[in-house]
Amino acid sequence: MKRQIPNLITLCNLLCGVFSCIYAAQGHLILAALFICLGIFFDFFDGMAARLLGVSSPLGKELDSLADVVTSGVAPGVILFELLASSLVPWLKWVGLFTPLFSAYRLAKFNLDTRQTHSFIGLPTPANALIWVGFGTDAAFVTDHIWITISIALLSVATGIMMVNEVPMFSLKVNFKDLSWKTNVVQYTFLIGCGVIAIIGIIASLDFLFLPLFIIWYILLSLITQKKENAQ
Repeated sequence: MKRQIPNLITLCNLLCGVFSCIYAAQGHLILAALFICLGIFFDFFDGMAARLLGVSSPLGKELDSLADVVTSGVAPGVILFELLASSLVPWLKWVGLFTPLFSAYRLAKFNLDTRQTHSFIGLPTPANALIWVGFGTDAAFVTDHIWITISIALLSVATGIMMVNEVPMFSLKVNFKDLSWKTNVVQYTFLIGCGVIAIIGIIASLDFLFLPLFIIWYILLSLITQKKENAQ
């Protein structure tokens, strides 16, 4: 039974993804977005549970990827599809199909890539999903302005490419053995930036729209820090 605990947590992630798809298809985008958040929460803890219990297995790794395809790939793709379908440029809805395709390709690639132990190569699928979670909670923001609709469609293509591209992304994990600024400068800079974004979001009443800004900040900081490392 102990060996199945992480797998049960992973299946909870998958179930949340299925519920998200159902609600998104029915037009309940806020509920769909919340189920993605809950699924990502379970996704964070299944690997941790496997390590703590000492029961990591190839089966768990494959099951985790299958669950992520649904929760962080198909579900946000359906949200994006529904958002664009109800916009002033409804034919852009087909762009939403790129999200699950890029996500599935990335997860398959991730399973074969042994380099991603302490950092990421390409944008992680849960991070990409959170972008559409944020936009899904405020459909009017996306659908009422043509330039915003087109920008979001372009953003979905750009982030999809980033998921499968060889772009190094820094790890969000802080080195708890050495909490100095020098050792964790990138992580601390990211957290400070998120704090500023959150304050602005509260003042401007952006609700969950701060989530896409978090991820965009993460992408920009990764690109900046990687450029500096290459220059050195």
